[in-house]
Order: sequence, then structure tokens, then C-alpha cells
Amino acid sequence: MSKISKMFSGSRSGKQPPPSPQEAIHRLRQTEEMLTKKQEYLETRITRELETARRHGTKDKRVALQALKRKKRFEKQLEQIDGTLSTIEFQREALENANTNTEVLKSMGFAAKAIKGAHDNMDIDKIDEMMQDITEQHDIAQEISDAISRPVGFGEEFDEDELLAELEELEQEDLNKKMIHGLPKVPATSLPSKSAKAKKKPKEDDEMKRLESWI
Repeated sequence: MSKISKMFSGSRSGKQPPPSPQEAIHRLRQTEEMLTKKQEYLETRITRELETARRHGTKDKRVALQALKRKKRFEKQLEQIDGTLSTIEFQREALENANTNTEVLKSMGFAAKAIKGAHDNMDIDKIDEMMQDITEQHDIAQEISDAISRPVGFGEEFDEDELLAELEELEQEDLNKKMIHGLPKVPATSLPSKSAKAKKKPKEDDEMKRLESWI
């Protein structure tokens, strides 16, 4: 049995209750923060060792090589931390999803109990009877509205043919008035009478005689 197997088997032998999802998520977040800080530290050390190697490359190769060895170790540690962070992130997301599903199921069960409690106070027969009463009252109200809005006894005492004949007479009167107003007006001056023509003719004869004597 490996050391890892012994460690997990020893932890199970104590029969301690498993942690809640919230506790596990909190622990994983703390681990992520710790590894992230370690990651930043290693990146800084890698940059520093690289600068040391460049600075002593031509002057002191031994110091430069030692700096490069340390840089390689830091890079390996950084690579391991990257993998560990990916595993922890995957595990944390799985726990968060499981916790979310658990809370959703609890809420749905709570709502189902509430719906059941609400339905316990309802009688299907009483509901059907109430709906029938509502439908009946609606039909009665509609009949009352139709009866009120229907005209009763208005206009039935008049003969429609007589009304049409009276309308035609009115239209004919309007047409006659338009024709009368459209005729030309008679001049107000009177025509000359015969006596006036007889008086005018002797005067013309006298003028003709004076003209002949002058000639």
C-alpha cells in the first residue's frame, strides 16, 4: 500500500463526518490563494536568476551556471503549481456545481411542499361549482346588456314608403328652386311705344326738308 493510500485510509478509520460543500469550497479557495502567491514568488525568482546569469555570463561562468540551475528548479516548481491549480480549480467548480444543485433541489422541495399545502385547502367540487356560478352569472349579465342595448318600439309607427315619398317631394322642391334661380333676368327698361316712334318720325321729315332746300 502506498503512502497516499495509507494516509487516506487512516483518515477514514476515524469515521469523522465529511465536511460540508461550503467548508470544502472555502478550503480550496484558501489553497488557491496560497499557490497563486507562491506562483508570483517563483516568477519573480526566475526573472532574477535569469538576470544574474546574463550579468555573470562572461565574467563568472560558475555563478551564471548556478543561477541557471536555480532558474530551472523554479520553472519546474512553477509548472507543478500550474497543474495543481488546474486540478484544484476543477475540483472547486465541481463542488460549487454540486452545492448549487443541492440548494436548487432544496428550494424546489420547499416550493413543492408549499404548493401541496395550498392545494390541501381547496376542494375540487367546490371549485367546479364556483366556476359554473361564474359562467352562469356572466351569461345573465350578457343577456341583460343585450336587452338594454336593443331598441324597442322606436320608429316602428312610421311608414317607410311615406317617408320616402316626402323625401322625394323635398328634393323636387329644391330642384325647382335651382331651375328658377338659373333663368336669365328680364331687363327693367320698357320697350319704346308706338306714340314715341310717331313723334320721332315728323322730326326726321323736317330735317330732310331743310337739307334738300340747302342743296
